[in-house]
Amino acid sequence: MFSHIMLGADDIAASKAFYDAALGALGVPEGVVDEWGRVVYAHAGGRFLLTKPIDGQPASHGNGSTMGFVAASPEAADAWHAAGIANGGTACESPPGIRQGTAGRTLYLAYLRDPSGNKLCATHRVA
Repeated sequence: MFSHIMLGADDIAASKAFYDAALGALGVPEGVVDEWGRVVYAHAGGRFLLTKPIDGQPASHGNGSTMGFVAASPEAADAWHAAGIANGGTACESPPGIRQGTAGRTLYLAYLRDPSGNKLCATHRVA
């Protein structure tokens, strides 16, 4: 459904350090800085990019927006969460753990905000 996801970041170096660590805990290779100064992550057919806003205004997070990353296990979600906090992220929502999703799904979720304030979630579908 998606070709890519791009988030704005004012401090590209801090954001790259955060995402290299957090996504690295999920098995995603380190991001590559392209010729436009964007950071590009490519993994399992998906592309995730970080960029300074094109309009020159400060980056801002979307209120009510959450970007989810697939975690292979609860342990991977916990490693993602710990790596994110150790690299400039902040915990948000409830601590990592089991939540009941829609249609009877059981999920293991871990939430963070990145250095730019974007809300993120590592998600493992338990059942």
